[in-house]
Amino acid sequence: MITAEEVAESMGISLGYAYKLLRKLNKELADQGYVTVAGKIPRAFWEKKFYGYSQIAM
Repeated sequence: MITAEEVAESMGISLGYAYKLLRKLNKELADQGYVTVAGKIPRAFWEKKFYGYSQIAM
């Protein structure tokens, strides 16, 4: 899981804006039926949404 603090640091944004982003992404996950944790999102989901990475199993 990635925290709001890590998001803020990696993107160079305020902690408040990082929490706003995480709320939006958590809502997206909840709408897809996933259980979410306030202030955190799965790292793989974060990387896919912001960097276009997808985890490939080998």
